[in-house]
Amino acid sequence: MAKNKFSKNWIHQHINDPYVKLAQQKGYRARAAFKLIEILDTEKLMRRGDIIVDLGSSPGSWSQVARERLLHKGEIDGRVIALDLLPMEHIEGVEFIQGDFRDDEVLEQLEEKVGHQQVDLVISDMAPNLSGISSADSARIEHVVELAVDFATNHLKPEGALIVKAFHGSGFSQLVELFKKNFVRVVEIKPKASRDKSSETFIVGKRLKAK
Repeated sequence: MAKNKFSKNWIHQHINDPYVKLAQQKGYRARAAFKLIEILDTEKLMRRGDIIVDLGSSPGSWSQVARERLLHKGEIDGRVIALDLLPMEHIEGVEFIQGDFRDDEVLEQLEEKVGHQQVDLVISDMAPNLSGISSADSARIEHVVELAVDFATNHLKPEGALIVKAFHGSGFSQLVELFKKNFVRVVEIKPKASRDKSSETFIVGKRLKAK
């Protein structure tokens, strides 16, 4: 009978709280850092010398992870270019652009930053503001992911990779198909740090298909 006293909320909090505590201990700005760490370790992505673009970067935990991975003897070996609609507190060595990725002008700024260099990895934790109306929300999510795929296919090295956040539901299978059209390897990952109730699933595309 004692087990029945444990509410779902209690279980939910205790499953997830360790990530919050761990983020605080390690100095990460959000528990989302551990989602990226698991994906990078599983897919063996991100190494010194890489050029990384972080879309939807604020508050900055993914950029923090990227910076850590590139750090060598106190210097960043590579580049981290971050972008978000919201402001982001400065991270040493991370180049930040504040603006909406959906705006052409902001996209041009990002492309100018990247210049003629090819990118090794694009990471996107972007999620549009959701209305609760599933058809409208699906369309917004699809649009953001499509923009990330479009940017990645134009700027990645042939062996590069893209990680995006998506949500299971209407439109998800179409996004997976979009990845399969553009990448040799496509995997869906729900990291342990993702909340159980969340429908978020990360799609990873590796190695661009020849056009």
